[in-house]
Amino acid sequence: MSVHATARIVAGRDGTLPVLRSDGPLALRRTRATGPYTRVTVVGAMTAPLGGDRLALEADVRDGARLTVGSAAATVALPGRDARQARYDVRLTVGQDAELRWLPEQLVSAYGSDLRMRTTVELAATARLVLREEQVLGRHGEEPGTLATRLTVRRAGRLLLDQELAYGPGAPGGWDGGAVLGGHRAVGQLLVVRPEFEEKPAEPRLLGDTAAVTPLAGPAALVTAVAPDALRLRRVLDEALATL
Repeated sequence: MSVHATARIVAGRDGTLPVLRSDGPLALRRTRATGPYTRVTVVGAMTAPLGGDRLALEADVRDGARLTVGSAAATVALPGRDARQARYDVRLTVGQDAELRWLPEQLVSAYGSDLRMRTTVELAATARLVLREEQVLGRHGEEPGTLATRLTVRRAGRLLLDQELAYGPGAPGGWDGGAVLGGHRAVGQLLVVRPEFEEKPAEPRLLGDTAAVTPLAGPAALVTAVAPDALRLRRVLDEALATL
């Protein structure tokens, strides 16, 4: 039987969480934080997403609030009892002078799974964002499932980034070729939005052989990277974040 669940976070400028609503496999916990950020950790309450599941996670960071969202462990997409797709929608809203650090653990696409993931972000003009996405294609020694992701970010109502990625069986040909993954099995991106980039944009540059920083047409920078495994991918993205 498939699961339909929506969890929701609302963060206030005074460090409160007026709404912290868990649902189904998405268990939300307020955890200890250092500095000015309120911290919420997503704790998986059951195995998900499976084929046919419909999951959604929403976060509303109100004006002046600062929120970090992480997860306790990787999310593993698994096949269900039938061949239906699973869906996982993430919807984020960040208000004026607010900041969101969206730093979940990796998404693992297990063999036989079929997941469509959609992340939509609405930023106010003075909002700040650090958003990390990491995908691991297959568990150790196995082929990946089918994974399609889309990240859409708008700032002050204007489109900042709209990017789609697809891997595994059924994805357009060439996803594992030299021009895309080149045999690597971990892929990720890091998006940093800062008003300061309007005056001094990030410089485009390579980060080793398999990662790059790209300034966007707005106060933002996008880091894209591939790596042999999740550990090395995280190391590259962490180093990039430290420079941005």
